Amino acid sequence: MTETTTVTTPARVPAGVPPRTALWTTYGTLLRWTMAQTGAMLPLIIVVQALLAAGVILGFGFLIPGIDTRSAQFLSTGAPTVLLMVMGLVMVPQGVAQSRTSGTFTYLRALPVPRALLLLTDLTVWTLVALPSVLVAVVAARLRYDFAYSFDWPMLVAASVLTAVMAAAVGYAVAVLLPPLLAQLISQVLVFFVLLFSPITFPETRLPEWFQSVHDVLPFRPAADLLRAGLLSQTYSAGWREFAVLLAWCALGLLISVRALVRRA
Repeated sequence: MTETTTVTTPARVPAGVPPRTALWTTYGTLLRWTMAQTGAMLPLIIVVQALLAAGVILGFGFLIPGIDTRSAQFLSTGAPTVLLMVMGLVMVPQGVAQSRTSGTFTYLRALPVPRALLLLTDLTVWTLVALPSVLVAVVAARLRYDFAYSFDWPMLVAASVLTAVMAAAVGYAVAVLLPPLLAQLISQVLVFFVLLFSPITFPETRLPEWFQSVHDVLPFRPAADLLRAGLLSQTYSAGWREFAVLLAWCALGLLISVRALVRRA
């Protein structure tokens, strides 16, 4: 019996289609597919965001008897950072770990598309899902404490997008670098670190000096400072140092993610 050998031809860009156009078409297709996969979870994610906002703003407020306006502002303007961090560092690793367990992740990596494009698609979806949490936190704080915001819109938009992308990139790196079960465990540890041991909803002066120095290089306090400066620009300020820390962590997360995706081809 003659054995038939099938040769698979590598995927090629159709004649007359610029490579850049082909990449945009592929990105759009992957984006629609990923959004369709996440679509059923969007209402639940919005509910979780609302509950987290209420939990941080109301729950932490209960821990401070007779909370004054200054403390309420600090707590409320830190809540968006908590929500963005929880989304990126907890929900992203859990989502990617679930995708790896179900085989969806392996299927996507088997497609003839650039691995970096898969990462870009996931980061786009998770960033779009995470950003409404800023609005949820602002509205919740407004209803609870009734103080006036002084928005610096360029700062607020830039800080929100950068924080969301950075958190999602680091969370994605954790998910692709570690086994699924370990990645989910690390994400649970991170949520407690963000909530209880990061100067986001409380001033850093309450931490030991050595721990304050640690937070100089971690992304949590810089992200909170930037978002706080965007929400209460007349009271708080932030500069390029905070942006540099977030950009460094974002670049590290992207580098680890892309290398892991390529290496596990």
